[in-house]
Amino acid sequence: MNKKNVIRNIFMISCLLSTFSSHVLSQPQTENTESLSLQVIMQQLGTDLETITKGISQENWELVTKKAILIRDHPQASMKEKKRIKVLLGEQMSQFKTYDLKTHEAANSLVDAAKNKEGFQVISFFSELQNSCLACHQQFRKRLSE
Repeated sequence: MNKKNVIRNIFMISCLLSTFSSHVLSQPQTENTESLSLQVIMQQLGTDLETITKGISQENWELVTKKAILIRDHPQASMKEKKRIKVLLGEQMSQFKTYDLKTHEAANSLVDAAKNKEGFQVISFFSELQNSCLACHQQFRKRLSE
């Protein structure tokens, strides 16, 4: 696959993830604002992913590095919300944590590749990052957004 097709595919995947994120985040807010912290975190991660796509298309490795660091080191949900998620997911909580770990690992690899201006590696690790996000969203988004 040539570079132009890879970048086009990454852009399409980013748009898809953005659409998923915006759907969850457009849900009406509840009285308990603490329950929105995971949604707020996800919204920021979606914005950072979109910016990375732009950075890749412009070969702006500094921008890609900066946003990948934000994804790698993203804020955590409150302890109260984590407990609620653990109860909701039950035995599947370990899978949720695995997706989070894969996301952090892919973002960390993306940081290293972007710092070294290794465009094809950046694209590869960005794809891993998006695949991890998408897999988690497909398995857990509906349950967590309800």
